[in-house]
Amino acid sequence: MNTSPRASYLAHKAEIDAAIAGVLDRGFFILGEEVASFEEEFAAYAGVAAAIGVASGTDALELALRACGVGPDDAVLTVANTAVATVAAIDRIGAEVVFADVDPRTFTIDCNDAEERFERHSGKPIRAVVPVHLYGHPAPMEDVARFASSRGLAVIEDCAQSHGASIAGRRTGSFGAAAAFSFYPTKNLGALGDGGAVVTNDAAIAERVRLLRQYGWQQRYVSETLGWNSRLDELQAAVLRVKLRYLDAENQRRRSIAMAYSDALRETDVTPPFVAPDCAHVYHQFVVRSKRRDACRRALSERGIDTAVLYPVPIHRQPAYRDLRHAPLPVTESIAGEIFSIPLFAHLEQSEIDRVVAALRLLE
Repeated sequence: MNTSPRASYLAHKAEIDAAIAGVLDRGFFILGEEVASFEEEFAAYAGVAAAIGVASGTDALELALRACGVGPDDAVLTVANTAVATVAAIDRIGAEVVFADVDPRTFTIDCNDAEERFERHSGKPIRAVVPVHLYGHPAPMEDVARFASSRGLAVIEDCAQSHGASIAGRRTGSFGAAAAFSFYPTKNLGALGDGGAVVTNDAAIAERVRLLRQYGWQQRYVSETLGWNSRLDELQAAVLRVKLRYLDAENQRRRSIAMAYSDALRETDVTPPFVAPDCAHVYHQFVVRSKRRDACRRALSERGIDTAVLYPVPIHRQPAYRDLRHAPLPVTESIAGEIFSIPLFAHLEQSEIDRVVAALRLLE
């Protein structure tokens, strides 16, 4: 099968090549008109007031946390069933990480469990919650908002896998004080290298992120505050502007493929992804669940279908994070032993889809 980043480039090759050539011809490569235009267009797409392009999704989450006033004297509540980048960003600001368990159907944060863990927490004061919109399915933002409001917590959404996902027509990234997006090449909206963005409806947070991403400059070469070098470059912004125009159509294509896969699994004991009411899933990953995971993966491999496990080891069980204090996470740990991903991206050829569907139908 073709790879997702290469197929995405080839699908829009003429437009992407022209956009890159335009940047090269202009000879301006950092924080120019392409970044400014992309920020405006992506903010409009997400339904927020501002988007600020940064160097990666991890940077986006770190800068969003910092802009919301979260620091080394604080704790942040999130989940362990996520990419390590979520926790790496929290760790980089020196905050304590507190894990909540997840819902066994959506694999996103369980707010009832989060409430209980908040009550039992005895470390640094919890100042923020980072719900992760995992695999393309939104976290339960109404429940998150209710919980956060009752406890005075800032909500910073991790949208690294949810470009275009929505709840009741409202897109992820528009619910919290701020949100972080990644444009890593494999994402639904992927660049040809690293990139990210912070989005927000809060003008003060937006201005703070703009300062932090470039040395704290308001005036060039004069730092008003401590800052970093975390800038989305012009070439990546130009590529993203092209791809953004096709995002909704490509997400719909992902949904169509997901429906075919789910239908093929109907007579098996493999559980396809769940979609909560009023949610629009964008299937960054098509993640299924089976108590016979290894046997299923072997059967698919024998028929030429590659699979992957995202994520095989929950973050709280990984060597770098074993010292984190945490209560047991039974759902998270159960999921880690049963989930696996089946190839799904917008530019799969119909023959490839048919081959996957045929292989899925043969699973017991």
